[in-house]
Amino acid sequence: MWTTRPAQFVSSLFANASVTPSATERQAATDEFGSAEFNRAFVLMECFADLRRDPNSLPDADYTGYDFWLTKLNQFNGNFVNAEMVKAFISSTEYRQRFGAN
Repeated sequence: MWTTRPAQFVSSLFANASVTPSATERQAATDEFGSAEFNRAFVLMECFADLRRDPNSLPDADYTGYDFWLTKLNQFNGNFVNAEMVKAFISSTEYRQRFGAN
């Protein structure tokens, strides 16, 4: 379980590396371990769990779908319910065909 806040984790990383970051660098690193990282992992997990494939595997063949859902999830500040993300995945034709539904 993640018990360290992103800002604390980033501060520890910089301290252990003996690096003094600028405010911009510190914020960028903190953002990577905050909701931005969670959102990327969540969308990837939905692809693996619901669609049973990599986000760049056919029928997409690129990351267009992944990028779409990541952008939408970010727009809703990580709220996948309001973004209707899970709803869209489990009502998709691709998901439903796994269970013999059209």
